[in-house]
Amino acid sequence: MLKEIQHIQATADLLYSEEQVEAALDNMATEINARLANSNPLVLCVLNGGIVAAGKLLTRLAFPLNIDAINASRYQNQTSGGVIEWVLKPGTPLKDRTILIIDDILDEGITLAAIRDYCMEQGAIAVYCAALVDKLLDHDKPIQADFVGLQIENRYLFGYGMDYKGYLRNAAGIYACKEVGQ
Repeated sequence: MLKEIQHIQATADLLYSEEQVEAALDNMATEINARLANSNPLVLCVLNGGIVAAGKLLTRLAFPLNIDAINASRYQNQTSGGVIEWVLKPGTPLKDRTILIIDDILDEGITLAAIRDYCMEQGAIAVYCAALVDKLLDHDKPIQADFVGLQIENRYLFGYGMDYKGYLRNAAGIYACKEVGQ
């Protein structure tokens, strides 16, 4: 497996450098600060991919907030999605809260829509979604992010939280695979 990961990393195309991604995070934080400053939000980090984006955004948010996590996954370290598996639900009550969901990528939107729906079912008064990357697809998605860092063509991506078979989330930049092994 390690040889495959090293090959993917060595042959990938750099789409956005670390500096470009950090500038996009700055822009996202400015928008979030303007919109949610007086809402006492609960920030939900979508595990595992959202760890990097959430960590980078949180230190840029200049208002009081609470943090929790949620993990609903369709990928389970594979390169294509399946049925949503609820791994972790927040321990913090969502009732009467404004929720800010932070994730690495808005791909098909199925998982993010399910998380939004879960938050509303739990009594949230408002749910906002922040995605570091919005993948451009040729069809509508069931959800749109309120805050987007970068829009990227429909390729298999890794870096800044996005993974290839569970690896490369820690890559400093956003990369596209030239080939995707199954």
